[in-house]
Formats: sequence, structure tokens, C-alpha cells
Amino acid sequence: MKKQAKKVLEDEEPLCCCEYVNSLGERSHVAACCCDCEDLDDVCDRFLKREPQKPESLSQVAAVVTDRIRVPWLWGGAQKVDLSIIPPLVLLPVLLHLAALHFLIGLVVLTALPGLVLWYYYFTHRKKGRTLFFLSLALFSLMYMYYLFIVEVVPFGDVGIVQVSLVTVGVVLTLVALIITKRDPGIVGPNQESIHSTVTYYSPLEDRDPVINGGRQEVAMTVANRAGPSEQTGVELQESNQRNWCPVCKVVRPPRAGHCRICGVCVLRLDHHCVWINSCVGQANHRSFLLTLVLFLLTSLYGISLVLQNVCPRQNLLTALLYCPGVYNQYRTALCFTCAWYSSIVTGGLLHLLLVQVINISYNVTEREARMALREKTARSACWGLVVDTGVYSRGFRVNWAEFMTMADKVKLQSATPTDLVDGFEEHNTRQYDDSGQS
Repeated sequence: MKKQAKKVLEDEEPLCCCEYVNSLGERSHVAACCCDCEDLDDVCDRFLKREPQKPESLSQVAAVVTDRIRVPWLWGGAQKVDLSIIPPLVLLPVLLHLAALHFLIGLVVLTALPGLVLWYYYFTHRKKGRTLFFLSLALFSLMYMYYLFIVEVVPFGDVGIVQVSLVTVGVVLTLVALIITKRDPGIVGPNQESIHSTVTYYSPLEDRDPVINGGRQEVAMTVANRAGPSEQTGVELQESNQRNWCPVCKVVRPPRAGHCRICGVCVLRLDHHCVWINSCVGQANHRSFLLTLVLFLLTSLYGISLVLQNVCPRQNLLTALLYCPGVYNQYRTALCFTCAWYSSIVTGGLLHLLLVQVINISYNVTEREARMALREKTARSACWGLVVDTGVYSRGFRVNWAEFMTMADKVKLQSATPTDLVDGFEEHNTRQYDDSGQS
């Protein structure tokens, strides 16, 4: 009892900058990261004794290591560091400086780097895992390219203050647009009062799965039993809400909303989950996401042109990336040339993403809807699947773009709720009863 009271007393005390509460609910210190590691001791002991490891041993050790890697923080104690943000901070500078040693090494590195990133993307996407690797890579690439531009390119003397200011403004605006994009994609919030009626049945029908909705039968079936032919429209609306019911988020999804298995939420007009911003792209942030892409591409293209003008002044900008004699004679110019190539690869990938977004917006279709339509073969496609027209929501190029530019202001749901529907039926039946009594 004294030990428990002492633990409760310690928990009530505020955490200092180097303390934290571990996964077991106990107070710990960042200096004790190598102490009392029973899981690691058990793994080492089994290894030395040549005994088979437990199936959960490695995962437990990884969880303990992840929980103990923290940085001191002034508010709320030491904060956990996601290990997925570390590889880009280490590998990107090392690989770029290695690629600047020789053009053959650069060719191998700049070919293997996108391949490794794509492999890691498909690996994490297949497992629907959430990772900060791509966001860390995107932010660090932007800031590291800007750092090398200031340190290596500007001292050449051919870059003026106006050009430096334009690049700086472009970087700042890109970061601001990214912050706005990450705020809220338009999450469908739970509203149990507007989703369910107070009338529920807990005995499932024979032809329905008892696991769905915890074995409950929604009020829609009750309405269908007592509703006449004139109320069929309301019953169809209720059945539509049941079909759009998300068993994970416990909400009724509006039309075109979807559930993201990575974020674990339902998003209005879900377009896709973008790993580069570690967030979903939906109705509330799709416009700012497109703005982020445009600002990044403009800043990147302008920065690449400035770099090539300084390291390959005698070559045309269109051919400088392919042919720049003497650029590897100096390590400084080789590093700038390698960074220009890396930025060009990233720009090409995001340019393809922007092109797909513009085409989908022009046809008023989301990337999620396009993939589903192609899989079910219910859409017309052209240009090797780049153009997908479902023919469901498109109302012309001009109207589609007008809807896209204003849809962020219409995040509030406008559909009728089942509670209103039941109240309407009850009021209608009561009025009929009163009228028949008066007659």
C-alpha cells in the first residue's frame, strides 16, 4: 500500500524536461534508456544459450526501444521520437555527397534512390502503416536544397538579391501551404444523436449478420414496417444511410466520403492518403494541397534553372542536365549539379501528381473513385488510364472547377438525418389520426 501510494504521489508531480511516462504507466528518465531492459536481456540470454526466440520477443524489444528514444522537452516531459524520420536526415546528405564524387557513382545513386523510396512506399502501403518517413524526406529535401543553394550557389556571384528573395519566398509559401493542408482534411465527426434514433432493436433479423452494429437492428426497419407507400422515399434514404454506415468510425458517411485505413477516420470527399504530407486529402484541404504542389513546383523549377545557369553557363537549360562538360572537375560544382538532378527527379514525380490532380478535378472525380471505377470497369479511360471519366458527378469543365474551388466552404453535412425522418413520420401519423378523429 505504501508503494502504491508513493507511486500515485509521484504521478501527481509534474514531469521535468527529461522525464516521461513509459508504456507501462511508470515514470522514467531519458538517462535510464539502457536500464532495466528485461526483454532485451531475455533475447540475449536465449541467443547465448542457443535457444529459440519467442515469437513476440523482437517486437517487444522494438517497442521498448521506440518508447525510450526521446528528446527533452520543456512542456509535458520528454517527447518520443519517431524512428522513421531519422533515415532521410542521414541518408540524403550522404548519398548526394557520394554521388558528387564521380558521374558513374552519381548515376547509380540517383537511379537507386527513387527505387528504394518506391519500394518502401509499396511496403508500407501494403501494410497500411503510418510512417513519417516520406514527410521527413520531403521537408528535409526542401530545406537541404535551400541550404545548399545559399551556401554553394549564391557565392558564385551570378545570383542576385532578387533571385535569392524569390526562392526564399517560394520556400516559405510552400511550408505555409503545407501547414494549412495538414490542419484538417474534413473528418466526418461522430454525432450519435443525429445518426441513430432512440428506438432500437437488439434482436437481429435472420437474414442479417448479427455481428454488424453489435447485433442491433436500426430504427429504419421499424420505420419501414409502419410506413405507407407515401413514405418510401424516406425509407430509401434510411437504407442508404445504413449502407454508408462505417463500423469503425461509427458514423454515417455522406456521399463520396470514404474511410482511410491508414489514418483510421472517415473523410469528406476522400481523394487519397498522401504519404508526402502524412495526411488524407479531402474536401477541406484538397484546394490547399493543390496550391502546395503548385508552389513547390514553381520554386523547384526556378531553383533548378538558377543552379544550372551557374554550373553550366555555356549550355542551354534544356540540355544542361544531359550534357554539362567539366562539371565534375570541381567537387563544388559536381555537388550542385547532383542536387539539380535530384531536384529534377522529385519535380518530375510531383509534376505527374499535379497533372493527375488537374485531370481528375476537370472531370469531377477523386483518385479513390477513379481507382474503384477502373477496378470495376465502370468508367471510360484514356491515355493509359491517366484520364478517367466516371460520368457520375461531372457537369462540365467550368462547373467542375467552380465546385472544386468552393467545396472547402461546404464541409458541413446537408443530408437529412434519420432522427428527423422518424420525427416526420410520427408527426405525419399523428396529424392523420387527429384529422380522422375530427371527421
